[in-house]
Amino acid sequence: MSEPASVVRATAPGRVNLIGDHTDYTGGFVLPMAIDRSVVVEGRRGGRVVRLRSRSESGEAAFPLTVENPGAIFPPWARYAAGVAKTVTPRVGFDGEIRSTVPVGAGLSSSAALSVAVALAFGFEGTALELAQACQTAEHVATGVPCGIMDQLASAAGVAGHSLLIDCAALSVSPVPMPEGVDVWVLRAGGPRRLVGSPYAERRAQCEAASAVVGPLRDVASVSALDVLDDALLRRRARHVVTENDRVLACADALRRGDIVSAGALMTESHVSLRDDFDVSTDALDAAVARLTSTPGVLGARLTGAGFGGSVVALAESGARVGEDAWRVVAVGGATVEEIGGGSSL
Repeated sequence: MSEPASVVRATAPGRVNLIGDHTDYTGGFVLPMAIDRSVVVEGRRGGRVVRLRSRSESGEAAFPLTVENPGAIFPPWARYAAGVAKTVTPRVGFDGEIRSTVPVGAGLSSSAALSVAVALAFGFEGTALELAQACQTAEHVATGVPCGIMDQLASAAGVAGHSLLIDCAALSVSPVPMPEGVDVWVLRAGGPRRLVGSPYAERRAQCEAASAVVGPLRDVASVSALDVLDDALLRRRARHVVTENDRVLACADALRRGDIVSAGALMTESHVSLRDDFDVSTDALDAAVARLTSTPGVLGARLTGAGFGGSVVALAESGARVGEDAWRVVAVGGATVEEIGGGSSL
């Protein structure tokens, strides 16, 4: 008699990035944290077909384990799951449901959380880094967006009460305790953010063009070294990355020391750089940052999640009245998977 198919529940948190945007794909530094909003995939392993339903998105996905072109799968939200199937090559199929408290298009990595949860539900076994690398590749093949590894690694390797200093060249993760007396807030600003069809790939290509002249941007010692770039646009793009890496390291150090004032100021400086040098902000994001930074008790604010729309993240003193349209997020642990009635985690 064959063994009954196992029923599993996989949970993967979204993330908010405190500082360090457009630095991950250049091998630099980022400082995200996994948050208490998550994607849950629950269902039964077995068979040779993947079937998925979503409580928040329309349509039902059905595709074979040997999916060849994830980008052609419908409905579009299922392409991430198809990319995971192609990348992790699960041994058996899956029939289940997706539910999520990570808002789509808010720049909080709903797609990465979905991929991580799907991979675990499919039976992926490995370290948090291996899981993140597999899901990064899955997103590449599913959407064509050349994303870095920050989102997937933050979801897979989150630590409760900590942000994560990630070295995207060494692929190392150093938990940074969040100080007492500080809260992190997220404010949705403007329309939804979609990296597919955005200038994201163009920005990455510009950074690569600058690196071809000056070398890896994470190794550039000062902005004066960028003077060799004849193209003023490439100089601005590279200047953001070089100064952002410095800000990430300084912000992580400030949080470790409990210097929340300096940490907040660095976040606001980051937004200015993303707005002026990297051109990824919007009028709505700028207005939200201006409103938040003028609010008593708010220490700093910036766009989060690459820009082009989405959300603003703010660092505030505990008890600050940030506004009814913002919500407080808490740093949580990374992705887990369990058999119904018992389980394990990474």
